[in-house]
Amino acid sequence: MRYIGKGPKNILKQFGTFMTKKNTIVTIKTSEYDAIVFDLDGVVTDTADVHAAAWKQLFDGVLKKHAEKTGAEFVPFDKNADYLKYVDGKPRYKGVKDFLESRDIQFEHGDPSDAPDRETICGLGNKKNIAFQERLKEDGVVVFDSTVKLIEDAISCGLKIGIISSSKNCEPVLERAGLLDLFEVKVDGVDAAEMGLKGKPHPDVFLSAVDQLGVAAQRTVVVEDAISGVRAGSRGDFGLVIGVDRTGIANELLDKGADVVVHDLEEVRIEDDTPESWLPSAIQSFDDILKKLDGKKAAVFLDYDGTLTPIVERPEDAILADDMREVIKNLSERCTVAIVSGRDRADVEERVGLDNLFFAGSHGFDIKGPDGFEKVHEEGEHIIGLLDEVERDLIDELQNIKGAQVERKKFSVATHYRRVDDENVSRVKDAVDEILTKYDSLKKSGGKKVIEIQPAIDWHKGKAVRWLLDALDLKNESVVPIYIGDDLTDENAFREIKTDGIGILVAEEKKKSDARYVLGDTDAVRAFLKKLSTMI
Repeated sequence: MRYIGKGPKNILKQFGTFMTKKNTIVTIKTSEYDAIVFDLDGVVTDTADVHAAAWKQLFDGVLKKHAEKTGAEFVPFDKNADYLKYVDGKPRYKGVKDFLESRDIQFEHGDPSDAPDRETICGLGNKKNIAFQERLKEDGVVVFDSTVKLIEDAISCGLKIGIISSSKNCEPVLERAGLLDLFEVKVDGVDAAEMGLKGKPHPDVFLSAVDQLGVAAQRTVVVEDAISGVRAGSRGDFGLVIGVDRTGIANELLDKGADVVVHDLEEVRIEDDTPESWLPSAIQSFDDILKKLDGKKAAVFLDYDGTLTPIVERPEDAILADDMREVIKNLSERCTVAIVSGRDRADVEERVGLDNLFFAGSHGFDIKGPDGFEKVHEEGEHIIGLLDEVERDLIDELQNIKGAQVERKKFSVATHYRRVDDENVSRVKDAVDEILTKYDSLKKSGGKKVIEIQPAIDWHKGKAVRWLLDALDLKNESVVPIYIGDDLTDENAFREIKTDGIGILVAEEKKKSDARYVLGDTDAVRAFLKKLSTMI
């Protein structure tokens, strides 16, 4: 940790046992992630003590005045418990409101232009900001050297870097610390107010950052130290949410959505494992694939939309071509074939229309096959009632947005915005985010012009593929799983079979993927499957 400024250097806090889910150093691989978005306070800079002192100065004055007026006992603001629970990571005015409500004190909201001597939520928030800025000038800025090193390592490996903050002082803090140039994108309290973004635990500021960086949330790492921040990262369906525990709240961070918790970012490493060239063509590399299959059986897993059928504006128009169906039928007579789709299992089963295949619908929550073979995720079953509520809410909220389409599936609700005008896309996303905040047991995932709300359960296409391999007694050295898919949700499957199988991405444009090979479009998929069915 390094210190910048005129005030006395803070003493490093002593922490307990290092805590992660796997109790190992966290590695961020460039083949899996494109960007990292950092929170400011507590992650990049150590201004938490300055903020806490400014909050205490503000609230103790309010509490003393309230006690004198009402005769109530004066209980001062706790710089640890109250700070973490009510104000840490939140927009300033929301922090004022939440803490005062915890003490049964009500003030009018007021206006952001309110003078600091006005007894409104905004006036008090503005008074706190003045106190913070005065203390910042006095004490300076403390910077975590380990975070700066991690950022520099990430940049050198080609990762994009963004920073978010609920504070409206983000830019002056970074300028004072000499760090502003490290970040390609900044979304702070000022930006959030201008863009109408909701504060944490809503994921808006993080999603705005990744949109500006031009990357997908699923391929972005979020680094946060606040409970509200990890909740936002979890709700935004980011690829990895790292919690930084500097105050002894590791369990709370894990409970609220952190995938892993570290005490300092020196425990995080960047590994540049991105291949130098684009994925080889699965058709041109067919001989190499046959060598991997030599003397072994193939088990083929196929996505539906974008893989077996082209992407269309309306999901109901994705009709399987007869020649593709014939190729799949021939292949299924030679090896195990399963369709793994985000669609409802019954829907994709009807569209394919073949009896001897296995079907994993709703991203693997609902699996069925020949001879009564069946698996329904038990935890997912309990969520169906909540999804009914979400469906009703979404239909109500989106009914006036032209082109928006709500598609109900058994284990998820999909909101399609492919036909929505560009200026209204943000309205669709905001409506989904607002509804999602009501349900801690649900999460959001993304795809091509679609947002899905589904159970917040550690289950996806990759786990469904692995479960099928186990259930069908195909998880052994004599079987090579082959997975073909085109979307972000298929990356889970590519990762699952990376060591023992063959992942094939369907894509026309170059992008990072855990697949080994690529096919350009559905025509290429049909050609590959036809060739495979004649060679195994």
